[in-house]
Amino acid sequence: MKRLFLFLPVILVIVLGVVLFAGIGKDPNRLESALIGKPVPAFNLSDLADAERQLDGEVFRGEVSLLNVWGTWCPACRDEHDDLLWLAEDKGVRIIGLNYKDNREDALVWLERLGDPYAVTLYDPRGTLGFDLGVYGAPETYVIDAEGIVRHRHVGVVNEKVWKEDLEPLVTRYREGA
Repeated sequence: MKRLFLFLPVILVIVLGVVLFAGIGKDPNRLESALIGKPVPAFNLSDLADAERQLDGEVFRGEVSLLNVWGTWCPACRDEHDDLLWLAEDKGVRIIGLNYKDNREDALVWLERLGDPYAVTLYDPRGTLGFDLGVYGAPETYVIDAEGIVRHRHVGVVNEKVWKEDLEPLVTRYREGA
């Protein structure tokens, strides 16, 4: 029995090495989503700017969109905000915002102060749609085709590099009806 305890540290090091080696080369921003190829989950949320206006999945119909999950409490969301403005204003990308687990007033002040890249902003204070999407945190951005089907999930900040390498080819592809 004492000999078994002598080998325990060696066994633990080997197990840890295998686990770490398995993660080498994997992209930490690439989290698979069970929703790829499926419609955006059903929802009924209010518009951030107009609490009386209820929105549902029809908001995604008719045009390829990015669904951007954000919150005022999220430092990385602030980091990507200027890039989202650039995409909306200069590139003509339709972005739907999902204000996630946030305070309505804080979010409205944020958009007033920093600019509003969103065609529509869904207000999800309890995180119900975020939960159904499998959101781990913010920011996360989804490519949604004109039929409301989830085509891609990006975890982390959207910047020019992410746009050029990951999102733009998909948006172009689904705009062309692929």
